[in-house]
Amino acid sequence: MSINLKTLTIQKAHEALVKGEYSALQLAEAYLAEIAKKNKELNAYLEVFDDVREQAKAADAKLRAFHSPLSKGEKRTLGASQDLERPSSDAKGVQPRYEAAASARSGVVSPLLGIPLAVKDNILIKGRRVGAASKILEGYRASYDAFAIAKLKEAGAVFLGRTNCDEFAMGGSTENSAYGVTKNPHDARRVAGGSSGGSAAAVAADMALAALGSDTGGSVREPASFCGVVGLKPSYGAVSRSGLIALGSSLDCIGPIAKTVADTEILFDAIRGRDPRDSTSIKLKVKGEKLKVKDMRIGVPKKYVETEGIDKEVLQDFKTSLERMRQAGATVVEIELPQLRYALACYYIIMPAEASTNLARYDGVKYGLHREGADLLGDYLATRGEGFGPEVRRRILIGTYVLSSGYYDAYYRKAERARALIRRDLADAFRTVEVIATPTAPTPAWQVGEKKDPLSVYLADIFTVTANIAGIPAVSIPGGRSAGGLPLGLQLMAPYGEDARLLAAAALAEEALHKVQ
Repeated sequence: MSINLKTLTIQKAHEALVKGEYSALQLAEAYLAEIAKKNKELNAYLEVFDDVREQAKAADAKLRAFHSPLSKGEKRTLGASQDLERPSSDAKGVQPRYEAAASARSGVVSPLLGIPLAVKDNILIKGRRVGAASKILEGYRASYDAFAIAKLKEAGAVFLGRTNCDEFAMGGSTENSAYGVTKNPHDARRVAGGSSGGSAAAVAADMALAALGSDTGGSVREPASFCGVVGLKPSYGAVSRSGLIALGSSLDCIGPIAKTVADTEILFDAIRGRDPRDSTSIKLKVKGEKLKVKDMRIGVPKKYVETEGIDKEVLQDFKTSLERMRQAGATVVEIELPQLRYALACYYIIMPAEASTNLARYDGVKYGLHREGADLLGDYLATRGEGFGPEVRRRILIGTYVLSSGYYDAYYRKAERARALIRRDLADAFRTVEVIATPTAPTPAWQVGEKKDPLSVYLADIFTVTANIAGIPAVSIPGGRSAGGLPLGLQLMAPYGEDARLLAAAALAEEALHKVQ
């Protein structure tokens, strides 16, 4: 049967799979066909897995088990280790007990069973290639599953392949990949954003129903904005970093990318949780927040938003989005966040410092690329010189410099002090508002090769880095479009640990913007 991938969501697919309208194999085949048709131009996938059909058939076997009758007292588990009671029956025979996808978390069948997902090329899947889009990890295969991947396997998800990204997640355009640029599905002359550009492009181009990315300074939210989808950066520690190739360890987060806020929440619920292998991971107290739009106060740091360099169309779209929220019943208030002007500079000291430390392990001795030199030091120099791209080398040099003797106090320690001030400002603001709103990015997606100066790319992170610096959750949802038809994003941020509040607010915003449009 024909499956309309354009309008398909996780919720709709889950419902169709459980009702037997089509199989997980048919769904996977539909996505594989789109990948075959579009990926050559877009370069969203670095690899499509050769066992996708086998994964889908395994999901179908679980779905068939769901429809089969149970013996007295028997229970079954279908994805996500959820027990299913014996289905009710009628005169025509046994019928599956089914609750709609909207209540998927109540547990009849995992909402991700048979759902085709894409995974960024810095998240480990046991036995599969993973390389952070870098030559230095050529040929490397993961020896264990990332925590998030283990949770998705338990839920019965189908992994389509690994997606392109900026090398070691260093970039905002996916132009820094060692394997070519990922193009924007809305205009192939433009970037998809980064560093999770492949994941965002795959979802936007109907080459995956949803995807995992990672966010260190906006790497889920910015490409989500550029590609017109939803991207969530959870609270720091809400999703374990175990099995994520590290960039900045105090900043990194695995986050979902999907078409809707509801789908994003389903994926987030599946991957979050406390992990003994990650001491920074936390168990969120998710209360199933019921936020009413008339009770929602949205804080807007006007001086920060109306800054030099922001595109006029982006600013106008942001104001239009706020007005739509007002019309829906929300209260929009101006807030002061004086320390936010230091956020970008703070980030571009802390992140390279942590990156230079994390990337010291890639020397070509135990795994990945290896080049021979005159001696051991020569081996290191030859391997790292060839294996790392220009942006990675640049950030290693900056990070090593700010951590070096004589400069540590002047740069790194001062950045950490600024980080504390930014956190304090945000904590003060959240005493009076539920969420804080900004544009996701200061411009629409730019043309491939347009930005020659690395600093101009760094400036694209001006609105996103704050959430990583402070560890708070943030989400980008689609706003309007530029005159050229390019997607624009609206970013919402909430207090640390209040991911449920953030998603509730994002759902209200999504509904308000959709209704007016």
